[in-house]
Amino acid sequence: MFQFPAEFVVLGLLGGTANVFLWAQGWQDLKAFKSARQIIIGAIVGYVYSFLHSDYGFPNYVMSFVAGYMGTDFLQGLIERFKK
Repeated sequence: MFQFPAEFVVLGLLGGTANVFLWAQGWQDLKAFKSARQIIIGAIVGYVYSFLHSDYGFPNYVMSFVAGYMGTDFLQGLIERFKK
């Protein structure tokens, strides 16, 4: 039976939001499309991580947050590497 892993999605979303707030220079940066993209990709990466976790617990929740925080940077690095 399929169960939607909401806690991983929320933690990925929080990780993406943390990245946006840490790197924003002002309110304009928070309202930009790049910020919204970071937050949405953070949630998607948290969902993808839910398929990779070993068991529900504290370490996996922390890794879901970190994956959401670093998700966009990782994807942009992959795109640039394969663009060449």
